Amino acid sequence: MRILHTSDWHLGRSFHRVGLLDAQAAYLDHLVATVRAHEVDAVLVAGDVYDRAVPPLAAVELFDRALHRLAEAGVATVMISGNHDSARRLGVGAGLIRLAGIHLRTDPAECATPVLLSDQYGDVALYGLPYLEPALVRDELKAARAGHEAVLTAAMDRVRADLAGRASGTRSVVLAHAFVAGGEPSDSERDITVGGVAAVPAGVFSGVDYVALGHLHGSQTLTERVRYSGSPLAYSFSEAAHRKTMWLIDLGPAGEIAAERIDCPVPRRLARIRGRLDALLEDPALERYEESWVEATLTDPVRPTEPMARLGARFPHTLSLVFEPDRTTGDPLASYAQRLKGRTDQQIAEDFVAHVRGGAGPDAAERGVLSGAIDDVRVDDGANEVAR
Repeated sequence: MRILHTSDWHLGRSFHRVGLLDAQAAYLDHLVATVRAHEVDAVLVAGDVYDRAVPPLAAVELFDRALHRLAEAGVATVMISGNHDSARRLGVGAGLIRLAGIHLRTDPAECATPVLLSDQYGDVALYGLPYLEPALVRDELKAARAGHEAVLTAAMDRVRADLAGRASGTRSVVLAHAFVAGGEPSDSERDITVGGVAAVPAGVFSGVDYVALGHLHGSQTLTERVRYSGSPLAYSFSEAAHRKTMWLIDLGPAGEIAAERIDCPVPRRLARIRGRLDALLEDPALERYEESWVEATLTDPVRPTEPMARLGARFPHTLSLVFEPDRTTGDPLASYAQRLKGRTDQQIAEDFVAHVRGGAGPDAAERGVLSGAIDDVRVDDGANEVAR
């Protein structure tokens, strides 16, 4: 069976205020063309179809057209909701849409109810695990404890139990939207950390033939059977080095995997340049970036006058300007943002406590209070979305 694995479309998202709907439409054209050219049997979309819970109308229309075209192509399609999606909104009409071969999996209670497809070698069971917010689904899944690993383990236990009751030789595929250990994140993904732990081990997904992951925006192979497709477009400059692709997976009669990367259209290349303004404007080696979307990091000790206008004269598609002046390590003017870079919400909160106390950080009990407060905010946001 031939499977096309994609994820993280983020329909409706812009790139530094540049609209991407045309680029997203071009990607969906490419997706449908790939389905036809490679005679794909099933398309898997592993979450974050939209960029936000209430997407703009133009994004909804683009999604609607994509569904119609996939149905017209006669390809079975399985989609799950991601942490950016409103599961309830995305799942509206799922029962009717299923009649056209489009299967929306947005309800955690249905994680062990597979979409059953078949080829000349027998059945393939495709299980859709939507994004699982631990505090919201723990009771539904009867997870042993809170946390991403616990709820995903509980969901996968249900999947394995269902698979065990099926005919011998039934092959299996799981779609999931999660941060799996070993994956390389970018600046584009929304933080899903709960209690300081977001990553789950790949071993959670043992016992199935292929795991189609979504959430991380870089295409990655964690194991032969566990892969991220990545996003089809870049959504931050941290993705400048990404090769945007989809996975074309051939699932053999005994569950063998053959994988090929299918490149996605690139609307405009990304470039990150760094140095003093005059050097950036004069360096002939940077000529190749003059038509790229550019993020420029200026290292001038004193901020130059009109830097964006001057950069724009050479690099007309400059979208992001960052100032990181060359300073000594102990310079009190060193960037506050730089000091926060790479730190979790928990670490930032603990640092603040230490700052206002003159260096005395929180004790174990206080760290627990901070962690609980951060988790409560995230859970409240998720609960409010469900209520909406």
